[in-house]
Amino acid sequence: MMKKDLLLRNPLHQLGLTSEDSLPDGSFGAVLARAGIGKTAFLVQIALHTMLRDRNILHISLDDPVEKVTLWYREVFNLLAEKRNVQVSAPLWDDLLPRRFIMTFKVEGFSVPKLKERMTDLIEQNIFRPHTLIVDGVPFDNDVRDLIKDLKDLSAATGVRCWFTVRTHRHEAPTPDGMPPQMASLQDLFDVSVQLVPDGEDIHIRILKGLETPPRDTAVRFDPATMLINEPE
Repeated sequence: MMKKDLLLRNPLHQLGLTSEDSLPDGSFGAVLARAGIGKTAFLVQIALHTMLRDRNILHISLDDPVEKVTLWYREVFNLLAEKRNVQVSAPLWDDLLPRRFIMTFKVEGFSVPKLKERMTDLIEQNIFRPHTLIVDGVPFDNDVRDLIKDLKDLSAATGVRCWFTVRTHRHEAPTPDGMPPQMASLQDLFDVSVQLVPDGEDIHIRILKGLETPPRDTAVRFDPATMLINEPE
């Protein structure tokens, strides 16, 4: 019942991000925002929802150590339960943990062949088979098209979908079609793009691409105090 309550009371439903169709096998999604706005916390909420649905998450961090990523998950999980007035138990958290595997790389040492080798080891030894990848820390300010294209090929071959964090900058103007410049040469590789946009004390959630909708601001907000997705009032 606790798991069901967390699933049913998830504001991701308002964004269309809770079904398999929102990001099918082999598809890519991006969460874009300036530094410190909440990209990682947003994706951790997507990851936790996936885990609650008994799907496996492979979280790849190029910025943070395992301990910090682990803390993100536990803190966001506790905040979600508190926000939704759901009493959760230690056994529920313990049941979720096998659904998550964390890998860390240094940015300069990250490559698709290395990731493929480590993923293959996990799968072939029946240790862990991912359903969704969270990739946090790719330097999108650089030319990463070849890297993203290779990841797209790996995603298609393994049947996983991938979510990425994309860091944007306050001083940069969007392209004529409204995309941050980091995505200008990558739009054909991404199926869904969501931007977190600060506006005073609020953070708007803007759909830039995908989710069967034209680009738009949603009524859903991202709380800068708790880093949680909030349903409209």
